Amino acid sequence: MISHVFVGITDFERAYRFYSAIMEQLDVPLKFCESEHPWAGWMARDKSRPLFVIGLPYNGEIATPGNGQMTALLAPSRTAVERAYATALEHGGLCEGPPGLRPHYHANYYGAYFRDADGNKICVCCHDAP
Repeated sequence: MISHVFVGITDFERAYRFYSAIMEQLDVPLKFCESEHPWAGWMARDKSRPLFVIGLPYNGEIATPGNGQMTALLAPSRTAVERAYATALEHGGLCEGPPGLRPHYHANYYGAYFRDADGNKICVCCHDAP
């Protein structure tokens, strides 16, 4: 259903370091990085979609987060959720909700929420039982 998600950023090098560190914790490899464009994308191994992309807005305007918009990244385990969240905070992310169960979504929903330096809200979650 999802082809790709594009998250607008204002400082490519800063955002690239931030998201590279998080994707490393989720074991999601870099698909491409073009600093001259500037944009980068990550995609799960052995998959053709979805692609997670960061970059400066195409129209040249300043990137701004949308109210109510959030991108949720799938983690392979609850430990990966915790590692990704800690990595995000270590790289300048702001807490929007620490790792934990969210049983109001479903019994095994384990997630964490944070914002990047541009204010984009990101969730990292695992749907599996421990």
